[in-house]
Amino acid sequence: MIVQESGVITGISIAENIALGEINQFGKYGFLRKKQVVDKAREVLATIGVTDIDPSLPAASIDLQDRKIIEIAKVWAKSPELFIVDETTTAVSQRGRSILYDLMKQQSAAGKSVIFISHDIDEVMEVCDRLTVLRDGNIVKSLPRSEFSLDIIKQLMIGRELQGDYYRSDYDGSYPDEVVLSVKDLHGFGLTGVTFDLHKGEILGIGGMSHCGMHPLGKMLFGILQPQNGSVKATDGSQIKDVATAMKRALGYVSKDRDSEALIPLAPIRDNIVSAGIDLIAKGGLFVFPTTEKAFSKKQVDDFQIKCSSDLQFINQLSGGNKQKVVFGKWIGAQSKVMILDCPTRGIDIGVKQAMYQLMYKLKQEGVAIIMISEELAELIGMSDRLLIMKNGKISKEFARSADLSESQIIDYMV
Repeated sequence: MIVQESGVITGISIAENIALGEINQFGKYGFLRKKQVVDKAREVLATIGVTDIDPSLPAASIDLQDRKIIEIAKVWAKSPELFIVDETTTAVSQRGRSILYDLMKQQSAAGKSVIFISHDIDEVMEVCDRLTVLRDGNIVKSLPRSEFSLDIIKQLMIGRELQGDYYRSDYDGSYPDEVVLSVKDLHGFGLTGVTFDLHKGEILGIGGMSHCGMHPLGKMLFGILQPQNGSVKATDGSQIKDVATAMKRALGYVSKDRDSEALIPLAPIRDNIVSAGIDLIAKGGLFVFPTTEKAFSKKQVDDFQIKCSSDLQFINQLSGGNKQKVVFGKWIGAQSKVMILDCPTRGIDIGVKQAMYQLMYKLKQEGVAIIMISEELAELIGMSDRLLIMKNGKISKEFARSADLSESQIIDYMV
């Protein structure tokens, strides 16, 4: 099984991760023959078409997308009769998706089975022979491929027809002239001279292939990564040099890697929500009273309709969609005026996605500036006032919001 969240142990090598559970076969007289472990891992990676990852490296040295490829290799090395894939494609690059789809076809052709768990209706319709829809822990219906229908599947998933717009229905793409974030000539972490301005009440989309530099860019804007050259300045002209400065300037950041970077899994919902807005509820900047903390947390739980037993329930017991609601609630509660969203709809169902899109549009109307980094062109086209496409660490093209903008127009500037 390939699990939804991270299944890689970062404190050991890539090769040791692939050999996990079977490491004893590489031992002799109580010693581990590391060269054999690395050679075997290299062989396994080659069988799935990956030759550019050095298995001798520490697992912590590669990014989230490549870690998922390592998980795929680890499972595939065991020649499973039943191959279970849980929400994996939301965390991999396009290359990773191609590898996974090919392996699923091989599994099926060999007379073996695949259970593919996904919120992405398009890919389910593309790769699956049969679909079983679950809602609130119950099986709603099973459909053979001949009965697949986008509208029917959506209705089965959320228990009703989607009400209101999914993406935005307007195409004016207007926003005020006021600049709230100014990015000048950023270099480092794969970026080579990225420059743009973000305006009050603007939804600025940033897209491209997974390794184009857009994910490090998001971290750089929030002060997590420091550029070699260039600057990120807030509306008052102050430079965003670290996370503390970013938060003081009312910036919020929703990470692509939700469990590792956006949440504390082994802590209650309340602690996670309050963590970003602690300064707003601390009396005299020193004291936080339980009643105030509870009220602050409850408002976000209620506003976002987070499904939980109480706000004292631990994060690791929530579904992906409810975890993402907690992340949004944390930054909305902190009254963020600039929201940096990196793959904000990764691993959540279509009903929650629609709610997130509607929230983004509401925030825009309230004057909040949003940067939406995404590998999904449909949501970038559907939500952005302006769209920047990145390639090889640079902005290769800018598109204005338009009813005529299509994925085919954009792809040429990505690859």
